Amino acid sequence: MDNGVRSYRRFLAGDREGLREIICEYRVGLMLYLNSFVQNIHTAEDLTEETFTVIAIKKPKFSEKSSFKTWLYAIGRNTSVTYLRKNTKLDVVPLESQEYFADEKNIEDEYFKSEQKQVLHKAMHDLKLEYRQVLYLTFFEGFSNEEAASIMKKSRRQIENLLYNAKASLKTELERRGFAYEE
Repeated sequence: MDNGVRSYRRFLAGDREGLREIICEYRVGLMLYLNSFVQNIHTAEDLTEETFTVIAIKKPKFSEKSSFKTWLYAIGRNTSVTYLRKNTKLDVVPLESQEYFADEKNIEDEYFKSEQKQVLHKAMHDLKLEYRQVLYLTFFEGFSNEEAASIMKKSRRQIENLLYNAKASLKTELERRGFAYEE
């Protein structure tokens, strides 16, 4: 059993420290995942807070059919989908201009320190939403195909196909940007 499950159980039993532990453990990864939906780190931060608010107030049942992290990311995904439905005319701010809006300690700048990571991030930004999501979940967050399928509400086979196409599309995009592979 992972720490998220233990912390959530403690929270449900009345220990507020359990919720704090969950937030500290999953906040950054969840925020970056939600950013793949909305393409705005500030909105992703708000949606991350909203996801944790859902857990704190509604206290949904965790059935343990998946890992705690998978369950949490699925709640975040649903929160983002609801937000996007309500805000269909979403203003997308290009990544280059987001740096001017950043806080002193911009989490994305810390995450994407090296030049290669920045090239990768910009290339991923130009991929289809589903491609970005599946790559982020499997490679950055380390979810299995089954867990990614659960979060994205797809079959395992659909995830495998998405991954194959996403990798090919990312490779093409990286090559277009002059990215050189080391063998």
